[in-house]
Amino acid sequence: MSVALALGLAAFGVAAGISSGLLGIGGGALMVPFLVLVAGYGQHAAEGISLLAILPTAAVGSVVLQRRGIGDLRRGLALGALGAVGGAAGARLALALPSGALRVLFALFLAGVGIHMCRRARAALRADPPA
Repeated sequence: MSVALALGLAAFGVAAGISSGLLGIGGGALMVPFLVLVAGYGQHAAEGISLLAILPTAAVGSVVLQRRGIGDLRRGLALGALGAVGGAAGARLALALPSGALRVLFALFLAGVGIHMCRRARAALRADPPA
């Protein structure tokens, strides 16, 4: 790995952490495309790296919010435990799919999320237009 790539990955890791804390996303929606398109990783490897990177990011962000009295640690841990079970099943399913099919599935997921968020934001603006 070149020094430039290592520095780029480090900078992107910080940016993904900031977006995670700011927007409440695990970073996977940003991290997987970056790792595939910029860093040259395969789809399976990018998803594996993203899943592992989310763990410390989510833990630190949750602690910061919990200290401010925001969030429900017990509910978060329960969802996390269930998410771990689902994560194991999802990882096995991902390994059963060809890389190209997995990439298309990921892109469709991101597109669906984007469309849903745009619709909700537009509805919110209609209900409460800016002054």
